[in-house]
Amino acid sequence: MIIRIPARPAVVLLALSLALCLPVAAAFAAPAPGIPAIDSHTSLLIVSPHPDDETLCCAGVIRRVVAAGGRASIVWLTSGDASELDLLFIERTLRLRPDKMRDLAGKRMREARAAASVLGVPPAHQFFLGYPDEGLLVLITDHFTTPYYSKFNGAVSVPYPDTFAAGHPYTGESLERDFTRVLDRVHPTLVLAPSPLDEHPDHRAAGILTMQVLSRRHALATARFWIVHGGRDWPHPRGLHTHLPLAEPPRGRGLGLTAFDLEPLEEADKLEALRQYHTQMSVMSSFLLSFVRANELYSSLPVPQGIAPAPRRH
Repeated sequence: MIIRIPARPAVVLLALSLALCLPVAAAFAAPAPGIPAIDSHTSLLIVSPHPDDETLCCAGVIRRVVAAGGRASIVWLTSGDASELDLLFIERTLRLRPDKMRDLAGKRMREARAAASVLGVPPAHQFFLGYPDEGLLVLITDHFTTPYYSKFNGAVSVPYPDTFAAGHPYTGESLERDFTRVLDRVHPTLVLAPSPLDEHPDHRAAGILTMQVLSRRHALATARFWIVHGGRDWPHPRGLHTHLPLAEPPRGRGLGLTAFDLEPLEEADKLEALRQYHTQMSVMSSFLLSFVRANELYSSLPVPQGIAPAPRRH
């Protein structure tokens, strides 16, 4: 996860308009703010664009659900096979070699399993889809039916045999189908997904995908949205400051973000889970540690009220 240049708001809204087929009022009706009551009946699903996002955004909620006797599940849409910073640190080169990027993906998936174990998510509730890192937004727009080639891993279909979607083509249609399969397996009562306002294109795509699929299932009210790439110099200050609250990100203004306060043991487990990501911690520990704070932030709205996509043209 590398902070990217922000997308223009018009681009975000255009992608939303392409993704949603519902009337604006239905698509953006806000449920009650904040995280709903957590108990033994809660079935939580975290939609994570890359390995480590699930810990940064939501480790506290995951631990709270597990402690309450509920079920927590994670779906990783990509395996993090486009991290050139990791390639530079591990291989001491920026020359792209697909075999090395696939090896990196295997390492990051192993780290994700270790982090999920720390948080109490069992292997049966860990779903790796293996779609292309840095390619999700292209999949749900230009390559919805036509396979996309990833220059990073050299593949046009999921190349990882131990994933939920092994061998499936790199298309938006296939991604949507596999995400739906995960929903059918988990039956979530609470879905935590990236906001479409996040700076990172994979995060924006994950938010749009979640909105689209949940809307079709009349389940958008189960979703809450979070931001990891929230604007320049956010979170501030960088580094580990467990006593400080996580402040509202610049890109989250108008979302009505609500704080989910963490208990000390939840903070400790979040930090321990994050430490399982040795590759990412080696290159961006200051940024990652900035999310181990006294709270996590969630919104019931994917975009601010009063902002809605133009009607989709048929």
